[in-house]
Amino acid sequence: MPKRKLISDSDVRRASKDGQSVIQISPATIITPLARDAARQLGISFSTASAESVSAKSPAESVSANDGGSQCGCKHTDRAIVAVGSDHGGFAYKQDLAAFIAGLGWEVLDVGTDSETSCDYPEFAYAVALAVRDGRARLGIMIDGAGPGSAIACNKVPGIRAACVHDEFTAWNARAHNNAHVMTLGSRSIGIEVARRATKVFLESAFEGGRHETRVAKISDIERKFQAVAGKS
Repeated sequence: MPKRKLISDSDVRRASKDGQSVIQISPATIITPLARDAARQLGISFSTASAESVSAKSPAESVSANDGGSQCGCKHTDRAIVAVGSDHGGFAYKQDLAAFIAGLGWEVLDVGTDSETSCDYPEFAYAVALAVRDGRARLGIMIDGAGPGSAIACNKVPGIRAACVHDEFTAWNARAHNNAHVMTLGSRSIGIEVARRATKVFLESAFEGGRHETRVAKISDIERKFQAVAGKS
């Protein structure tokens, strides 16, 4: 397999099918969380150009953060870091918004994708959500063509609250009323100027608490009930 900046789940499975046990990478390579999971399952390791082995453990197993006891189960960072991801359809918006976010004074954690080559949005939605859950980022933004699919994928990660946003009001509501950690956007459903304004509102709005705290707690209760049932099965 040729060296590339991005390693996805399909790349790992293709390497396994070709009989590879080691995938060569560069220090700048992005390895998606699903790719790391597949590598562990298939017994594949990653090696840098210097032949120094890189384990296939996921970021969830290697990142420490300062708070594991929150209501949502996420770890939290006080650093102003935003995890930003996209599929091929959202790539151009991701590049624009990453620069815009940096201009607002936030650090950007870019989890991919790295081009407009066709890819699967759930991999990058998962990477964004995992970065927030593990405490590597305070908030997350994921862009695909429409937005809802990535929100669905992010919300499969326990503790994550992701909202599909299409304007400044929904961005504010997601933070102020829903205490959302992740915002998803659709590059084919809103213009880039609207995306920028929604991003600014999302990053600068705070959860209001009060009656909304009770409602968000009930959302978490629903999740915990199903986790409890799954744990007994």
